[in-house]
Amino acid sequence: MTLWSALLLAAVLCLALKVVGYLVPPSLLEAPRPLRIADLLTVALLAALVGVQTFASGQALHVDARLPAVLVAAGLLALRAPFLVVVVAAAVVAAALRALGWAA
Repeated sequence: MTLWSALLLAAVLCLALKVVGYLVPPSLLEAPRPLRIADLLTVALLAALVGVQTFASGQALHVDARLPAVLVAAGLLALRAPFLVVVVAAAVVAAALRALGWAA
């Protein structure tokens, strides 16, 4: 299988999945359980993405200046700081630690 055939197959499968989604009756999707699952799944996927981006370096786990930055961001979010303040503070912490040579 060439790269192009794999790409076309993936595109067709994505389109088929989208069409199947339109065939699901709305009453099934508006039930309390699917709504709750969709809400929790969004949070779980975002948490997994943050975890992978924080600890992964290629195929290995690696702890560097990103971990304290994420901890600072989590603390500020717990204190209900504005999002822009959270992002800037986390960036400053990561930049300061890297400038000091810690876990660059």
